[in-house]
Amino acid sequence: MGAATLVSVEDYLSTSYSPDREYIDGRIVERNLGEKTHSSIQTNMILYLGPRLKELGIKVYAEQRVQVSPTRFRIPDVTVVKVAQFQEEIFRNPPHLCIEVLSKDDTLDYMQEKIDDYLQFGVPYVWIINPRLRKGYVATKAGMVEAESGILETSDPDIRVPIAELFDVD
Repeated sequence: MGAATLVSVEDYLSTSYSPDREYIDGRIVERNLGEKTHSSIQTNMILYLGPRLKELGIKVYAEQRVQVSPTRFRIPDVTVVKVAQFQEEIFRNPPHLCIEVLSKDDTLDYMQEKIDDYLQFGVPYVWIINPRLRKGYVATKAGMVEAESGILETSDPDIRVPIAELFDVD
C-alpha cells in the first residue's frame, strides 16, 4: 500500500465533502458522526443556546470550518463566537468556544490533538461532551476538568449550560 496522497489547502477549500471533513497537514480526515445520540446532543446544545443569543452577545454555528493553523482546519460540532468578533466564511480568528461531542469511535489521542489545536490557536474554552458517561469537560490553557457541578461554563460572556439539558429522554 502506497503513501497517502497529500492535498493542498487550495484543493481542500475548493472541494465539497459530504459530510464535511477536516484538513490536517495535507490529509483529508473524516470525522466520526452520524449517530442519533451525537446529532441529538449537538441539536440540543444549539436549541439551548438559541434563545439566549442576544442576552449573551453570541452567535452559534454547527459544523463550521475553523482554520486553527496554516495547514489545519477543524470542524467543531458547535462553535460559539462573540457577536462583536469578525469572522469570515471560514473562521480564521479564534472563536470563544468550540464544542465537541464524543462519538463511539473517537480515541483519546484524536480528541486530545483537536483540543490542543483549538487551545494553541487561541480558543479560550473547549467543551467535550461524553454521551456514554453523560458527562461534560471544560478544557482551557490551564488544563481539562470535569464539569462536576453538572454545568458547562465559560466567562466573558458567562455561558452556562446544564449537561442534563443536552440529553433527550427516550
